[in-house]
Amino acid sequence: MSKRFGRNCGCRHIVAAIFPLRACSYPGCIIDDSQHKSCGERPLVDAPGGSRVVGGRDAPVGAWPWQVSVQVRSSHFCGGTILDRQRVLTAAHCFYLVPHHRMSSLRVVAGLNTLSYPEEHSQSRYVQEVRVHEGYHHPCFADDLALLFLRNPLEFTHFVQPVCTVEDEREEHSLDLSMCFVSGWGSAYYKGKGLDTLQEAEVQLIDRQICNQTDWYNGYIQAGMICAGSEMGVVDTCQGDSGGPLQCFSEDKGTFYLVGVTSFGDDCGLPKRPGVYARVSKYSTWLKTIQSRSLSTVVQPDCIFILLLSSFVSTLICLMRTV
Repeated sequence: MSKRFGRNCGCRHIVAAIFPLRACSYPGCIIDDSQHKSCGERPLVDAPGGSRVVGGRDAPVGAWPWQVSVQVRSSHFCGGTILDRQRVLTAAHCFYLVPHHRMSSLRVVAGLNTLSYPEEHSQSRYVQEVRVHEGYHHPCFADDLALLFLRNPLEFTHFVQPVCTVEDEREEHSLDLSMCFVSGWGSAYYKGKGLDTLQEAEVQLIDRQICNQTDWYNGYIQAGMICAGSEMGVVDTCQGDSGGPLQCFSEDKGTFYLVGVTSFGDDCGLPKRPGVYARVSKYSTWLKTIQSRSLSTVVQPDCIFILLLSSFVSTLICLMRTV
């Protein structure tokens, strides 16, 4: 799978212990709140094994149950990640200069594998409100995060699940996240056409010092960013993957954690130009603050395209729109 506007399974005995079917005896059944206390689980797919996927491939159905397609007028334009029943995390740049008259049709589709043929287990939810990180600035891509509040809650099934998030960077390091993957419907090459079937690929986390070397990104990668991919550029995210998850597996916990949100890169799949992601552990406080606020304090979707210009100018214009 090759972001920009991007294994074989084993250990079945472990999965049986990690992913009991609870009261659900069939794949599409709904898991109610009293039963569902977990995150980062893939009830339909085994834990990642020792084999590696080089490049991208079609993702098995149910492989990434927290992955959503963010759509306007039923057209995919970015990915996103389910945090809980009513909140989805994506990238702020996805909404840069999106015409406000189209924001009323903003929705997410969960449990989706094929864009052109939504499966019967997929769930569509319109977005009630959106919160773009106040520090986001285009085209620097700093603080490239946006939180979507859904109009109606998702129903957790084997196809729709929340991902785990870390409390802070200390917890992230303690989890020993060794196997990481990206997923999305983005194009396979730069300026190419998006793919219809969800793609997945294994990537390596790359130290920021390496990623900031002069022949890499030459100091551009900030503390709130993380690089993932490979030095040779064999695997990467690309246009259409933006906002989607960089997810890593914790063998100790037996669950997946959201490490990054697909943000930007130089072309797609170039050597020493890996994908760059917003590092979620750096924004745990921001996420907690935003999620604790009432929906009434969150920005309305029809003002999102203005907000991304600058916090000062957007505030004035949004105020004018309400007069």
